Amino acid sequence: MRALVSDLPLMLVEVGILAGEVTVLDDISLTLSPGAPTVLIGPNGSGKTTLLRAAMGLIPVTRGRVTWGGRDASPPDRRAILFQRPVMLRRSTGDNVRYALAAAGVPRTARYDRAAELLVLVGLEGFDQRPARRLSGGEQQRLALARALARDPEVLFLDEPTASLDPAATKAIEDIVRDISARGVKVVMATHDLGEAKRLAGEIALLHRGHLIEHGPAAEFFAAPRSEEARKFIAGELLV
Repeated sequence: MRALVSDLPLMLVEVGILAGEVTVLDDISLTLSPGAPTVLIGPNGSGKTTLLRAAMGLIPVTRGRVTWGGRDASPPDRRAILFQRPVMLRRSTGDNVRYALAAAGVPRTARYDRAAELLVLVGLEGFDQRPARRLSGGEQQRLALARALARDPEVLFLDEPTASLDPAATKAIEDIVRDISARGVKVVMATHDLGEAKRLAGEIALLHRGHLIEHGPAAEFFAAPRSEEARKFIAGELLV
């Protein structure tokens, strides 16, 4: 068997991304290392989703470069991403996960047992035969997490995973994120919810207008923000 090659540290080096003539990200340098979750915060349109997509390798950069474990090119075998509004396949809950396992190259003989393990991990044990599209919003998001974890990723990108969920569903997702992180998966998560960022983040990256304003340990960021933008954002003021 091939030895597993790490995607960490994942580095964005002076990254710029343009959409037509609009600058979406500008001169972003950020290193994502193993450890507690990195949480991206900032107002809508600040560039959080674009940064996640670039780090995943889904979109090319206009300037600068992205490296995975020191490599400029790396197939996303050890990375997975969960978008804000995942699409459920018109199949059962269990078949959604088994489809993801098949796509990840898991042998057919192992898929049922592995799917059962993943459904337990996300709190959906007993839901195997339930139609995925009939699940609640929170349950669908947990199923989407199970599908992402089917890749057995080293790095998991989450784009606003609790947006529009009620408090109980949000807590369920946050508990899973903590569990995943404790198992050694590097979680990189975008959110506009400061309370969620405080609960989950090991480190914070604040984006505004495509710029990386601050990046550092979460405790330091919330206790003593260095920039005016960070002070305003923490205080609940609008960044314009």
